[in-house]
Amino acid sequence: MLPIATALHPNTQSFEQHYRNLCNTLLSLTHSRSLPKGLQLHAHILKTGLNSVPFLSHHLINFYSKTCLPHFSHKVFDESPHRTLGTWSSLISSFAQNELPLLALHSFRRMILNGVRPNDYTFPSATKSCAILGDPHVGESVHCLALKTGYVVDVFVGNSIVDMYAKCGKIWCARKVFDEMPERNVVSWSGMIFGYVQMGEDEEALGLFKMVMADANVRVNDFTLSSVLRVCGGSTLLELGKQVHGLCFKTSFDSSSFVGSSLISLYSKCGVVEGAYLVFEEVKDRNLVIWTAMLVACAQHAHTSKTFELFKEMESVGMKPNFITFLCMLYACSHTGLVEEGQYYFEMMRGYGIEPGVQHYCTMVDLLGRAGKLQEAVQVVQEMPMQPTESVWGALLTGCRIHGNTELASYVADRVFELGSLSAGVHVLLINAYAAAGRWEEAARARKMLRDRGIKKETGLSWVEEGNKVHTFVARDRSHAKTTEIYKKLEELGEEMEKAGYVADTSFVLKEVRGEEKNETIRYHSERLAIAFGLITFPKERPIRVMKNLRVCGDCHTAIKFISKCTGRVIIVRDNNRFHRFEDGKCTCGDYW
Repeated sequence: MLPIATALHPNTQSFEQHYRNLCNTLLSLTHSRSLPKGLQLHAHILKTGLNSVPFLSHHLINFYSKTCLPHFSHKVFDESPHRTLGTWSSLISSFAQNELPLLALHSFRRMILNGVRPNDYTFPSATKSCAILGDPHVGESVHCLALKTGYVVDVFVGNSIVDMYAKCGKIWCARKVFDEMPERNVVSWSGMIFGYVQMGEDEEALGLFKMVMADANVRVNDFTLSSVLRVCGGSTLLELGKQVHGLCFKTSFDSSSFVGSSLISLYSKCGVVEGAYLVFEEVKDRNLVIWTAMLVACAQHAHTSKTFELFKEMESVGMKPNFITFLCMLYACSHTGLVEEGQYYFEMMRGYGIEPGVQHYCTMVDLLGRAGKLQEAVQVVQEMPMQPTESVWGALLTGCRIHGNTELASYVADRVFELGSLSAGVHVLLINAYAAAGRWEEAARARKMLRDRGIKKETGLSWVEEGNKVHTFVARDRSHAKTTEIYKKLEELGEEMEKAGYVADTSFVLKEVRGEEKNETIRYHSERLAIAFGLITFPKERPIRVMKNLRVCGDCHTAIKFISKCTGRVIIVRDNNRFHRFEDGKCTCGDYW
């Protein structure tokens, strides 16, 4: 970088040299985000009257944008006597990059009213602002203007429009623009794939990934691979995820923080926490996202001691935790009943200048409720600085169900119903609490309310991956090609388990039915069918990994412990809360979940 003293003393330089030096110095200071020296240089520009030069104003606006001072950018712009397309574009970009979308769009409108036509640098800032606002209507107007001016064919403008529609939830519009682009680069493909991932359109995302891999003119980048790994993790496609991991290694993107965090999440969500540890150890340049991904993995797999150890290590290397990091720590405490530790981390947040949000309060209520400290949980709800959400009340209902406190559950239910529209999950929690206490009339009334409001209970599903195929089961499922073998295996297991001391706990059946029918109902829950499939399909040395969309019921949890004991197999079950690793009749959750 040119010494700032040289830039400030033009005596021995021609005007052209001095001007060039100022521009180069400003660019260097912008790159290094050196605010004090930049302010000094700005003062010199004002003293010498060079602020009237449009290109210097353009550089100053960019400098303040990069140092997160967009209002200073605005002041430079207002004081500039000559406003060019470059200075307008820089101002709009400054507002957009610093999350001030309304000011960006207001400036964009002013520019047009002043007779200045936007270019390929201006349009992306305008569409980015629309994406931040989530307003597709304004975005459509910007898109129309890009069409009229012919800039829609520009790859950078096209990419920004695709991104805008995707982030506004209009994925079909994004795909239409994408398909009509005359030229596409890796950003085009990555943006479209990420848009599908955001919308939960996993099959479309994978289909597009296959298309881009077949295009010899496009090389995928770390953002593309990270998005696809996110799909594999969310859908628990371990085998495909491993193949993508191999591609990351082959293209040297395995060291990217984007890819690293996605790989950790992939292996964790697929029940292979050992793989997550290996990836974490191999990433040398660890940012907060990497650390948090590993903390989440440890918490989900009940590696609580390791979670605490990693948190201390993260602090020791100067990494400052954020609100997600603390949410993870509270989650780890919640699922192991560590009340004092949870309260410690809850209070620690404020030491880092982070005010607890509704999710943190929700997790604290969950922690106290699971630990049986229901009155303390109620106190937390009452003292929250914001209105309790459905999730907060749901956490309290869970505590009531675990500890059979139907009186408090009834009180909580009254508060929940005051919220108006409710999810099926909260209704089911209420039904569960009544059923567990044997109050069948109340359970039936809550079920009727669920039906009358047109809310459908989520169907319990369990699935197992075999090669590149996913086998999905529901309770009492008889649609699978191996149904006969699956049910035969369950009958054999039932006899072995009873000899080992297993007795079905039918209190988890949510209907008042006869004893034998209760046994029949609980015996063929979806997770048991999935495990039986794994037992007859996978080699003995391979762990059976079962994914489930709902919480595993108490009886199934007990039954799977017996199955692991009788078969000598390792069984890993992921429900909607956490992972359970069953081995030799024991579970890593310690029967606390």
